Amino acid sequence: MCTADLSQPFRFEHLSTDPSGARRGRFVTPRGAVETPAFMPVGTAGTVKAMTPEEVKGLGAQIILGNTYHLYLRPGHERMRRLGGLHKFMNWSGPILTDSGGYQVFSLGELRKITEEGVTFNSHIDGSKHFIGAEESIAIQEALGADIMMQFDECPPYPAEKEYVKNSLDLTIRWGQRSIDAKTPDTPGRALFGIVQGGMYEDLRKESAEKTIALGFDGYALGGLSVGEPKELMQEVLSYAPAFLPEDKPRYLMGVGKPADLVMAVEQGIDMFDCVLPTRNARNGQLLTRYGALNIKQARFRDEVGPVDPSCPCDCCQQYDRAYLHHLFRANEILGMRLMTLHNLTYYQTLMREMREAIEVNGFAAFKTKFLEDQQAGV
Repeated sequence: MCTADLSQPFRFEHLSTDPSGARRGRFVTPRGAVETPAFMPVGTAGTVKAMTPEEVKGLGAQIILGNTYHLYLRPGHERMRRLGGLHKFMNWSGPILTDSGGYQVFSLGELRKITEEGVTFNSHIDGSKHFIGAEESIAIQEALGADIMMQFDECPPYPAEKEYVKNSLDLTIRWGQRSIDAKTPDTPGRALFGIVQGGMYEDLRKESAEKTIALGFDGYALGGLSVGEPKELMQEVLSYAPAFLPEDKPRYLMGVGKPADLVMAVEQGIDMFDCVLPTRNARNGQLLTRYGALNIKQARFRDEVGPVDPSCPCDCCQQYDRAYLHHLFRANEILGMRLMTLHNLTYYQTLMREMREAIEVNGFAAFKTKFLEDQQAGV
């Protein structure tokens, strides 16, 4: 496991823009470069579920996401520091982005209390009481050894009154400054991203972006989407919010992950994505393909030979029939979860690679048309 030289600055290269607005870029970290648009598999508790790190790298993933909240609770960030950090702990040599823990705390509902100082919450594991503020969040992420850290933020729910969203926005800005102040000096290779909130209100999104940019982060994320709002409303926010972000910094859309949503967001200028959808849905029997979603649990697949997706290069599609996957799922066999997770993650990395290639030749509009046609074809 190589040791990162954090004195080497994080940097983003905006390589080209397709006429549609889709961007091709690259960001460079002390642990390697990441070509964008990029999808980050989620390794919530130090593992991308059902996969080895070697398998994740082999299917084309350049960077993964670690979860600050879960790793803080178990095994603990100080233990992680003593064991050499998250990269060494899970045997992943590439870059890792860690979230701030804010979204997971938001998800706890009645189990947490938000104040100016931070958030007091009860562990979902054993009910024990904990506190995380901006300073604690950065300290945890640094102990994990993250290459990209996220500022501590409050993610407002949907729906939420405008006054609440405004107050939440202002709190996130104050926490953003505290996050910057808490970062260890002289580590320019460890990037810190700001998070733009503002709910579903265009004026608040613009205000949040302006105030967050003024703080001077290394990259910028759009948070507070995919929190229960109608898809049409999410698309409306994405039609204007990316334009509020700087062109010379990475743009990260947090937690949005359906294939069609990724294509739409890339067209709007988004560079980075993460979502648990490909791994979670695989464990529940849903395979995501070039030709739409396939639910392997359905009885119609009991006797069906042939791959999940004939165009997919993964071992699942190259080696196994749909009937076998149906059997594995019905028998609750671990191999079925592994094979289906491998397929879904391969599909996502293939989709991102194809979008990068389309942008490079100014062909994103044609790519999108073909993508939508294929999705309607059915499996």
